Amino acid sequence: MIPTVDFFGTRITRLILGDNPFNGHSYIPEIHDGEEMMDYYTADNCIRALFEAEESGINAYMALADPFILRVIRQYRKEGGKMKILFQTYPAIELETNLWMMEKCEPIAIYHQGGTADYMYEMGDIDGLSKRIKLIKNTGLPTGLGTHVPEIVLQAEEENWGVDFYMTSLYNARKTQRGQQSGFITGKPKHLVFYPEDRFLMFDVIKKVNKPCIAFKIFAGGQVFYNKPEEEIPAIVEGVFRETFENIKPNDLVCIGVFQKYKNQIKENTDIVKSIFKSGKG
Repeated sequence: MIPTVDFFGTRITRLILGDNPFNGHSYIPEIHDGEEMMDYYTADNCIRALFEAEESGINAYMALADPFILRVIRQYRKEGGKMKILFQTYPAIELETNLWMMEKCEPIAIYHQGGTADYMYEMGDIDGLSKRIKLIKNTGLPTGLGTHVPEIVLQAEEENWGVDFYMTSLYNARKTQRGQQSGFITGKPKHLVFYPEDRFLMFDVIKKVNKPCIAFKIFAGGQVFYNKPEEEIPAIVEGVFRETFENIKPNDLVCIGVFQKYKNQIKENTDIVKSIFKSGKG
């Protein structure tokens, strides 16, 4: 079994499903580019992945609130899907409208998309970001802040920006993007290179804050597998999961994206996580 935690009154598994590949957001274009991901992840294949996650013991899904995924969730629910939904805001849609769209799916939490929050922070627009956080809080749902930058979490805590949880990337996608708008806004996503030294900077911050954190990009968007033979990948996956769960708090979560085209990554990942917790080393 995958352990669960109380997330603002709802029991959810410490491993939850993300959806970057569903939307063609690839960080390994040399291996699988975004076009391949979008061609594979039709609505039906997204729904198959959601049911596979359910069957494998995951009970929560972190979804981007874009029109495609909202329709996927609608169909998934009509077919009997039961996973809890958490939402990432979709910057290409005006926030108040986007929140109205999300509420129809009865989510258990919403967080402000990270790249856009990071950009506003870099531009010094803390007031604008605070107003957007308040709009999310006005839904009455637990409200999160996504970021790739450890210092933003610390400042949000010090200045009490009013968020309930953090969506924390283990790799700082803003290192080479400071002052540049999110690809969600420009429509021109850039290939990012992630640096292994980043993860312990975010681990330190995760452990410093009392609020729940959801660690994501734990595999550097798949870049930890560059130039690795297939037979070595399961051991790498296990090592990353062990390191992550050992360096976050007991009430923190891990969010992963999966590409199901060539193998059942959901089952492989959940089997490894179950084994880690069964051994008592998670």
